[in-house]
Amino acid sequence: MGDIRRWGTATVAIAGLVAPLTLALGASPAQAASNCTTQRGPYQKQVEKFLGRPVDGKQSAADCKAIKAFQTKHGITPNIGYAGSVTWGVMNLMNKQKAVGNKPNKSGKCPVNKGRIACVDLTLQISWIQDGRNLVYGPVPVRTGRNGYETRTGLKKIYWRHIDHVSTIYNVPMPYSQFFDGGQAFHSVGVSMWNPPGSHGCVNMTKTAAKKYWSLLRNGDDVFVYGRKPGT
Repeated sequence: MGDIRRWGTATVAIAGLVAPLTLALGASPAQAASNCTTQRGPYQKQVEKFLGRPVDGKQSAADCKAIKAFQTKHGITPNIGYAGSVTWGVMNLMNKQKAVGNKPNKSGKCPVNKGRIACVDLTLQISWIQDGRNLVYGPVPVRTGRNGYETRTGLKKIYWRHIDHVSTIYNVPMPYSQFFDGGQAFHSVGVSMWNPPGSHGCVNMTKTAAKKYWSLLRNGDDVFVYGRKPGT
């Protein structure tokens, strides 16, 4: 999916869908050879600023190369260097995650009366472990359920842990799985945490974060999921 996937309103989504495909299909021979568009995107200035490029709102070869590298790293397609809605959506989310700092529960939405608990903020796509009001680990970026496979909200408990689990539905490895709601679990994946459109409901983590969660959590520990993932 990627840059043709919806972020925000339907209008923005349609623009993000049509423009990159038109550009890709109508690319000049030079563009086709480099797979890099010369067209400016609707979020050109925002993307330039995020990447530390000169903010002039004009697409240059260097701009395109930088945007394309970012898209490729995070699995955003088509990765032709176009500053579209999903590319900016990912960058904007990264900015918001960074702004959280070491106070992920500043709003107090994750319960502080449960002792050790793993919190998942779907809106900001972050997770952390706290004990009362004390931050134990995190926050770390996570990748939760895509549209139609949303990670379910509410208070849960870890009920089964399997370090070398393999999904019986999708036949893919789910290392360091800690299940908390039906088939939904914390587990590591080998893709970027910002790879759109998201998981099939699990809370995807980097291997480092998943291993740390494995060492800190046990069966019976609470998990609280709240908010709404962008694009769902």
